[in-house]
Amino acid sequence: MIEEENVWFASRYHSLPTAAEEQLKFASLSYANSAKAEMHLALAKAIAPENAVVIVGEYRYFFYKGRLNEALVVAKDCLTAVAKELGLPAHWRMVEPHHADFKGDEPAHRFYLFCLKAYAYLLLRLNRLDEGRVAANKLLHLDPANKIGGQVLLDVLERMGRDDYDD
Repeated sequence: MIEEENVWFASRYHSLPTAAEEQLKFASLSYANSAKAEMHLALAKAIAPENAVVIVGEYRYFFYKGRLNEALVVAKDCLTAVAKELGLPAHWRMVEPHHADFKGDEPAHRFYLFCLKAYAYLLLRLNRLDEGRVAANKLLHLDPANKIGGQVLLDVLERMGRDDYDD
């Protein structure tokens, strides 16, 4: 299954223009120099604005820099781009189980769910708890078998403010 997801994602990589791929490499090599790295990320995005590889690269950059507000914007962009590719409603709140086979193992659908999980996680990290709860509940609505692991986000919310020995 993971291998299938990699194949799906790799297909986006193979459709990545060479110039965008080069910019992503330059961004990676320039990670310590934020201005330079962000310039390369912006160029990659200008070349291939809806390519999942570019979006994930940008997301990882902001996430690992601890710039969670910017990572959240990129996670939302990724949800929108994948939704467009899959023919889903543009806004994640409007997506319903009948729009796609989210219960199956289709890598593209699983990638969408992983994007939604990342989005919900970032909302929680940014203390936007109500929004995070809505996003996590939507994830479980689309993935009731919890294959993506969205329940852990709701479990964290449930335990907030409680000591480990409280039950």
